[in-house]
Amino acid sequence: KTAAPAAQPATPAPAQPEGAAPETNEITIDDFARMELRIAEVVAAEAVEKADKLLKLTVRLGDEERTVVSGIRRWFSPQDLVGRKVVLVANLKPVKLRGILSQGMILAAEDAEGNLDLVGTRLDLPSGTKVR
Repeated sequence: KTAAPAAQPATPAPAQPEGAAPETNEITIDDFARMELRIAEVVAAEAVEKADKLLKLTVRLGDEERTVVSGIRRWFSPQDLVGRKVVLVANLKPVKLRGILSQGMILAAEDAEGNLDLVGTRLDLPSGTKVR
């Protein structure tokens, strides 16, 4: 009978340099620079049929209008949004949601109690303004 090979000790993970922060989902400044954030004005909004969470927004970016589908219906009625200026990820690859082509993503923040607000500006900046 042959003896079973001795178990090899687990290879320890490489040690992090002293003072180094733990790994995260960090991006580089170049990654961030690829994002095109713009001020968009909501010019029309409506509920998406048969979708409890979705609103279809028409937004203006300067001289251009786009459609954006957003899952914010729980927090906002369509009439609350018309005229509001929001921050839009303008170079996000378009995607079809419930048969509607969504051409961007509006930014929002949610607190620990589940309250949601849209990211905007204090100043009345023109639609299409680049966010830096």
